Amino acid sequence: MTATLLGPGDPPPFETLNRGGASRVLLVCDHASCRVPAALDDLGLSETERTEHIGWDIGAGAVARRLSALIDAQAILAGYSRLVIDCNRPVGAPDRIPPVSDTVPVPGNMDLDQAAEDARIAEIFEPYHDAIAAALDRMAAAGRVPLLVAVHSFTPQLVGGDPRPWEIGICWDKDQRMSTPLIERLRAEGLVVGANEPYDFGVLTDHTLPVHAEKRGLPSLLIEIRNNEIRTSEAVEAWAERLAGHIRALLTLPESQRLEYVLV
Repeated sequence: MTATLLGPGDPPPFETLNRGGASRVLLVCDHASCRVPAALDDLGLSETERTEHIGWDIGAGAVARRLSALIDAQAILAGYSRLVIDCNRPVGAPDRIPPVSDTVPVPGNMDLDQAAEDARIAEIFEPYHDAIAAALDRMAAAGRVPLLVAVHSFTPQLVGGDPRPWEIGICWDKDQRMSTPLIERLRAEGLVVGANEPYDFGVLTDHTLPVHAEKRGLPSLLIEIRNNEIRTSEAVEAWAERLAGHIRALLTLPESQRLEYVLV
């Protein structure tokens, strides 16, 4: 029998906002939620553990929601915790369903059989990414070149790690046509901006932008905001307003208005 995961009382695997938005930006948030399906019994974790940075990108979903309204853009937000399955990890990534996250054991992820893993892929990971692909297909069919913007946040310091000085990081894989001008604009404000910091791209660490943007030749951005910057509604509003202005400016650049396939 095929394992099933989501029950009738569980929310859908993703949330779509502003589907009819006029902007050609598509916002995505891979780690928008710390929710766990009821069948997984909170993965054996306390509420405090599930709602800290190991469970989701604190504040990222709130920023994506506000950006969606400010720039009139569609947004697709993943509906479950990255501890259930990380929607920004490809097949084969060791932390796709992590048994340990930032030194915290995750009992509900230990010794999973293949059917249990397959259920998480089929019921959460694949529907989320199918929704992104379908949204981009609709925009392309309308003759528009979408700008795909992934919104994330990062913790100020991992256990045993050095403090992270960046207020925001802009990350990219092969295509830098949007990341370079955004970094310049943010630094001109006096912000401490990480370039591929605190994370770099890798074949086992990133899925969303390589698959949905680079394979299609689309302009894209991956934005990482330090999560102590976006823990209040006022802070979320300030960052969303700032990013909305910069994204509007990027949309006027010729590089954002064409398909461009980057080969390395």
